[in-house]
Amino acid sequence: QVQLEESGGGLVQAGDSLRLSCAASGRTFSSFAMGWFRQAPGKERAFVAAISWKGELYYADSVKGRFTVSRDDIKNTVHLQMNSLKPEDTAVYYCAVGRTALLAGINSDYWGRGTQVTVSS
Repeated sequence: QVQLEESGGGLVQAGDSLRLSCAASGRTFSSFAMGWFRQAPGKERAFVAAISWKGELYYADSVKGRFTVSRDDIKNTVHLQMNSLKPEDTAVYYCAVGRTALLAGINSDYWGRGTQVTVSS
């Protein structure tokens, strides 16, 4: 059974940084893409960033230059380094593991339960 567990969320001020981590278990993920979506209050879940099985990087325009996604296939983890955080980054962040639909920012095969990130102004 695949499980994704996020950590690292919290309450920060605008301009601060946070690093989210996601530990994946239950199968081998080296041939999958890994990434992150987020859902702000009253909004639909939206793509944030992803890294392919070959290490190619994908970002939403709203986070380019501020967020960095990375993965460790030995530890089955994916990380999201978030710098220069803004109040509009406030959302529940979900870890995602999938294939081409994830890289297209559409959907994912597997989801974590989410971690709250709150950025105060």
